[in-house]
Amino acid sequence: MRKIFKTLALAGCAMLAVAGSAAFAQVADPDAALFGVRESAVGLDLSPSGNLVSYVAPSPGGGSVAFIADVQSGDTKPFLNSGGGQEHLRWCRFVTDQRLICRYTGIVNDAGVLLGFSRLIAINSDGSGIKQLGQESSFYDAGLRQYDGDIIDWLPGANGSVLMARAYVPESGKTGTRMIRSKNGFGVDRVDTLTLKVSPVEPALIDAGEFMSDGLGHVRLMGRTGVTAGETQLTGKTKYYYRTTDSKDWKPLTDFIDEDHFVPLAVDATTNSLYALKPLNGRKALYRIKLTDTPSTELIAAHPRVDIDDVIRSANGQKVIGYTFAVDKRAGEYFDPEYKELVTALGRALPKLPVIDVERTSADGSKVLVYAGSDDDPGRFFVFDKKTKNLAEILLVRPELENHKLAHVQPVSVKAPDGVAIPAYLTLPPGKEAKNLPAVILPHGGPSSRDEWGFDWLAQYFASRGYAVLQPNFRGSAGFGDAWLLQNGFKSWRASIGDVAASARWLASQGIADPKRMAIVGWSYGGYAALQSAATEPGLFKAVAAIAPVTDLAMLKQESADYTNSEIVSQFIGNGPHIVEGSPLKHASAIKVPVLLVHGDMDMNVHSLESQKMEAALRSAGTPVEFLHFRNLDHQLEDSAARKEMLTKIGQLLDRTIGH
Repeated sequence: MRKIFKTLALAGCAMLAVAGSAAFAQVADPDAALFGVRESAVGLDLSPSGNLVSYVAPSPGGGSVAFIADVQSGDTKPFLNSGGGQEHLRWCRFVTDQRLICRYTGIVNDAGVLLGFSRLIAINSDGSGIKQLGQESSFYDAGLRQYDGDIIDWLPGANGSVLMARAYVPESGKTGTRMIRSKNGFGVDRVDTLTLKVSPVEPALIDAGEFMSDGLGHVRLMGRTGVTAGETQLTGKTKYYYRTTDSKDWKPLTDFIDEDHFVPLAVDATTNSLYALKPLNGRKALYRIKLTDTPSTELIAAHPRVDIDDVIRSANGQKVIGYTFAVDKRAGEYFDPEYKELVTALGRALPKLPVIDVERTSADGSKVLVYAGSDDDPGRFFVFDKKTKNLAEILLVRPELENHKLAHVQPVSVKAPDGVAIPAYLTLPPGKEAKNLPAVILPHGGPSSRDEWGFDWLAQYFASRGYAVLQPNFRGSAGFGDAWLLQNGFKSWRASIGDVAASARWLASQGIADPKRMAIVGWSYGGYAALQSAATEPGLFKAVAAIAPVTDLAMLKQESADYTNSEIVSQFIGNGPHIVEGSPLKHASAIKVPVLLVHGDMDMNVHSLESQKMEAALRSAGTPVEFLHFRNLDHQLEDSAARKEMLTKIGQLLDRTIGH
C-alpha cells in the first residue's frame, strides 16, 4: 500500500503563517487560483536511514515552512518557518537522521542599494538546537558578509560534521583589546553541526572564490577570482589550482580563464579526476582531467547540436555516473550500469512520467528518492525500496492540479525568413482543434537561457484558458552553442527579436493561430522581448504583458554600479547604437496596444524603476497601460497571492484584446 504525505494546507497552521506586507486583490479567475499557487514541495532530501524525507512548502505572505515526513506512516511535522517578506527557505538536507542543514536567502535595502544574502543553519529534526554555521557577525565587521558559505562535502558517516567553505570578514575600529579578528576571504573548515567546533582545513584567502572536494573529505580544487587593478571589480575570470592525492601543495591547472571556457563540475575520487566543461567546435563538451603531477585531459562527451550541460553523480555524491544535455527533450547518458538499469526500470514503471531524476539515496543505497514528471504532470516524488521493489508515491509538486486537464507540449521547428530553423515548444489547449486559435507568444528570460520540454505553469495557464502557446528558443538562447548564442540577446537584439516575431508569423502561417488574435507575454528578458517586439513589429501583437522587464539598457548598466560585478555587466550589455535602438523605453511611442507591466520593488535583477519609467512613457504616448507593482517582492514574485493576482490581470487583458 502506497503512502501519500499530507502536504499541509497552511491555513490550518495559523501559528506558522506570517502575513505579507502587500494586500493583494482577491482572485476571481479560477484558473489563476490553480496555476498561481507556488509548488507544494521543493528542496527535498532523504535521510541516511531512508525513513525520513525533508521538504520546504509555501506559507501565506510569501514565506516557507520546512517539514519532516515519515516514509512509512506518511505523518508530517513542521520544524522551521522562514516567516514572510524577503526571507525564503530554499532547502533542508540531512546530516544525520536527527540533524539537518538548511539554507535561507533574503534581500535587504541598504541605503537604497538592494543586497542579497544567504545563510546556512543547523537544526534538529524537532526544531531545536538552531545554530548559524557561518562566521558570527560583529559590530566591528569591516564589511558586509552577504554569503556565509557552502557545504562542499557532507562527510557521510562523520556523526554530524561537514566540510564548509566559509566567508570571513575581518574586524576594524576595535580598540582596547588584542582580540581582533583578522581572517579575511574564503576558506574551508570542518564544522561539527552539533557543537559548532571548527577545525580549519584551508586558510582563508582574499581572492579565493571556489573550493571543491572529492566527496571523501579531501579538498582537491580551488578557484581564485580575478579582480581589476584597484581590486574593487570582478573580471569574470578565474584561475584554477588542484592537488594530487599525495600532496597538500596547490598546482596550477589553468590561467585566468573566462567562466564560459572552463566550468568545473565535480571531482571523482574513484578515478582521481576532475570533470569539466570546455568549448569544442563552438559547443560545450565534457572532459575528464586526471589530477596527477602531469594532468592529462580526455574527451568524454560532445553533442553535434547542443551543449553538454552537467554531470550526473551517484546519490551519495562520491562518483560521477553520467552526463546530461537537452535537444528537444532533456536526456541523460549513464556510465554506471546499475544506475542506468535503475532509471530504465523506473521509466517502465512510470511510463507517463518520462522526466526521471534520482535525487538521493539512503546511506546503504537501499532506498532511493525519485522525482518523476512530464509536460502535462507538474511532477511527483517517490521513494523506491530496492529490497522490496516497492515504489511509494509520497508528494505531489502541485496537488491543486491533480484532477485538472493539462496540455501536452510539442517540440516544433520554426522556419525563420533567412531559412534558419528556430527550436520551439508548442502548447495547445486541451480539447481544442489546433486551428485559428487565439495565441500567446511566450519568450524566455535570460537572455542566456533556454526553454525545455516539460511542465510550465505560465504556458499551462494560458492553454487552460483556450490559447495556443509558443515558446521559441530564439537566437541569443543558451545551450545550442556559440553560433546560436551570438553576442547575446541585448547586443544581438535584432536577431533575437526577429526570431520572436518570426515565431508568431509561423504560428499563423500554419493555421494554428488567428493572425488577428495574437499577444505576447514575457518575464525578465522575456518581458524585454515582449515590449521590444511590440515597438518594432506594430500590428503583430494585440496586447503585451511584461513581468519584471528590462526596458532601458543604459539603466540596466547603471543599476549594477554599486556592485562588484559592474564591469562584467557593462561588458555584457556593451556600448554603441544598440543601447538606444534596443531599449523599449526609448521607443514607447511606437507601442500602440494595451500593456500590462508587473514588477516587485525588491527586484535585484531588474530595478522596478524601469517599469515605472515605462509606464510613464506609455501614458505620455497615450497607450493604455496598467502597472501591477508589488511591495516587498523580488524578481521571482515568490508569493502565491501575488502570482494569482498577476495571472488574473493578464487573463483579463487577453480576454479584452484577443479573446478565448
